[in-house]
Amino acid sequence: MDNLESLFPGLRGSGYLVTSREDVRYNCVAWAAEDAEHWWWPDEDSYWPEGVAREETIAALVAAFEKLGFVPCNGSLLEEAYEKVAIYAAPDGIPTHVARQLPSGLWSSKLGQLQDIEHRLEDLGGALYGHYANCLKRERPVGR
Repeated sequence: MDNLESLFPGLRGSGYLVTSREDVRYNCVAWAAEDAEHWWWPDEDSYWPEGVAREETIAALVAAFEKLGFVPCNGSLLEEAYEKVAIYAAPDGIPTHVARQLPSGLWSSKLGQLQDIEHRLEDLGGALYGHYANCLKRERPVGR
C-alpha cells in the first residue's frame, strides 16, 4: 500500500480499497472495458478494437469505448441507469489511464501492472496520470 500511495499521493487517507492482486495480463483500459484477459493499448503489440485508430489520443480511446456502446457525456457524477468510464490525460493531452464507475459512485482502476483499486475519481490525479479529462457512458444492463 505504501508503494501505491507513493505513486499516487491522492490515495493517502482517501479510504481507497485494493480489490485484487497484481496482474500483468490486463491494464486499465482493458479493466474499464471489463476485459481481464488482454492488455489494451493503441500500439502494435497490444489488443485494440478493429477499425479504431492506433494512436495515443483521447479521441482514439473514445472511439474504442464507442465500439462497446459508450457515448460521450457531460460529467462523472453517478447516474444510476448508466455505466461510466473516465479517461485521464497528461497536460499535453495524451491519455494515461481509464477508470470505470461502480454502482456506488466510486471508481475502479487497474493501476498498470499493479493491483485493481476502488477509489474516488480525483484520487489518481497528479504527476503519473495527469487528471480526469473525459467521460463516457452507456446504459447499464438490467441486473447490474
